[in-house]
Formats: sequence, structure tokens, C-alpha cells
Amino acid sequence: MRQLQHRLTVNGHGRGMTDITREVVQWVSASSIETGLLNLFIQHTSCSLMIQENADPDVLRDMEAFMSRLIPDGDPIFHHRAEGPDDMPAHIRMALTQVSLSIPITDGRPALGVWQGIYLYEHRLHSMNRHVQLHLLGE
Repeated sequence: MRQLQHRLTVNGHGRGMTDITREVVQWVSASSIETGLLNLFIQHTSCSLMIQENADPDVLRDMEAFMSRLIPDGDPIFHHRAEGPDDMPAHIRMALTQVSLSIPITDGRPALGVWQGIYLYEHRLHSMNRHVQLHLLGE
């Protein structure tokens, strides 16, 4: 049994989803691990990770439209606004989504479905560099 770790830096473009599937698949493929489990962990409190459809971009737009309706920026109920009106909504969005994903590795690749992609979901309005810690365990 082997373990490997890697820190993936993602240059976000502000609120929305960035597809990181290719980078993750490349790293797993280069590991020579054929069977195992990959864990991804986002090291921030105002963005998250998501497995979502990768074929129709309307899915990603609709997800953001729903989140914007559910958790509007600048809502007067929020007291925490240290970094602007999108600050507290970003923390709530993160709490409602995921900071960690576990994906089986089969035949040297993440065992994603045909229409599944791995996304970093940025909840802040401005662009930021984000870090995803990858931990691969297998043989």
C-alpha cells in the first residue's frame, strides 16, 4: 500500500466553478497507483469542492442562480462583513456544500461517471488562488 500527497493550486476567476478534473486525473495517472482511494480537501472557508455534470454548462449556471437566490450577498441579517457583502454568504455556501471529496481509483483513474467532473466552487466575487490537498492511498 502506498500513499502520495500533492497540493494543487487553482487560480480562480471569482464566483463560479472551475473544472479541475484534468489536473486531478493527470496527477493520479502519473502516480502509477491502479486501485485505491483519492481524497481531495479544500484548505479555505469561502469555497468548496463539488462533483457535478460536465457536459451542459447550464447546470453550473443554474447551480449558481440557485445559490444566489438562497444566500444573497449583502443580506442585512449578516453581521460578518469584514471583507465585503459577499463574505458571510461565501461562508454559508461553503457550509452547505463540501470541503472534502473521496473518489475511488480504478485502473489508474478516478472512477468518475461519464458526465461527472470535479470542480472548485468559488463563493467569493473576486478572483483568488485556492489550494486543494490531494491524498492518494492505494497500490
